[in-house]
Amino acid sequence: MNSLPTSTIRRMILIALAAVTGCAASSAFAAPNEAMAHALWEKSVRQNPAPASGCFHTTYPSVMWVRDQCHATPYHYTPGPRIAAAKQRDIVGDGHDYALAVNGLISQVVGSFPLVRGVQWEQSVGVPAFGGGGILGPNEYTLQINTNFAPATAACNGGAQGCFVWQQFIYSPDYAVQGSAAVFMQYWLINYQNACPDGFWSDGGADCYTNSDYVSAPDIPGTALQGETLTGSAVANGNDTVTFTYNNTAYSLSEPDSVLYIGTVWNQAEFNVVGNAGGSMAQFNPGSFMQVKLVVTDGSTAVPTCLKQAGTTGETNNLNLLMCNAWGGATPRIQFTQLN
Repeated sequence: MNSLPTSTIRRMILIALAAVTGCAASSAFAAPNEAMAHALWEKSVRQNPAPASGCFHTTYPSVMWVRDQCHATPYHYTPGPRIAAAKQRDIVGDGHDYALAVNGLISQVVGSFPLVRGVQWEQSVGVPAFGGGGILGPNEYTLQINTNFAPATAACNGGAQGCFVWQQFIYSPDYAVQGSAAVFMQYWLINYQNACPDGFWSDGGADCYTNSDYVSAPDIPGTALQGETLTGSAVANGNDTVTFTYNNTAYSLSEPDSVLYIGTVWNQAEFNVVGNAGGSMAQFNPGSFMQVKLVVTDGSTAVPTCLKQAGTTGETNNLNLLMCNAWGGATPRIQFTQLN
């Protein structure tokens, strides 16, 4: 997908804003024009990430990134699936989810919830198969974009044969500080088996993981998913970036792709709302309904594939999956519905 220059999008935003605020603009046209300007701003934010590694934010209508302080991320982890132990295939997550797949390489995925209805409360609860761990309680959840368990890259050097790399782009309320959310990336060496490399921690088994720093973002309740967007991007020989957008502000963190070299092997992506770390479950009240959309950039206009039973996170929610549809063109994407 071709990107518009920042200056062009900024000019389009200003034109749209002028239409909103101009004396001749009627109230009938103000709301649609404002929505168009905001959509162009979000597009610019996604297509023009911060110019360096580190933590940043930008606030509508500005498209200029402002450097933020980065913070060290705690050791909580969001594990892969344990399907055989959980045996709960009627819920979303723990390997039971839709994933988007392409024939080439993914450079960016944007996850959002175009329509949410009936969500009155949400809470994160422990799951026995994962030891009942996680960050539990009301309004505890994560938004996750997860890569596939990708073939070994140079990051697996020193590990056992059969090592895989796996990367997660995460928004997590209360992950590090109560009342604030963390936006960060978590890196995994699956089936590494040997002593974990410097900077990685053992999960107690054969896998190793580490976290990026995090950028602080607002602690948004689970009833406000329709206003949240999570973007994950990976550029070989460049930076990987996670960006969380809510209302008028985007919060972003970038680190070199050389942590896992995921930009050289990423071809599947999962996005959803699930429990907050430790294999936990995001429980929604009965009658909850949401559409889930993943838009992919892979250098083509081809229709991506909806893969069943292809999710890679161990966290879950208590919703049920309906049919998944896929479209190509200027914005290749998949979209599916989940409800209870």
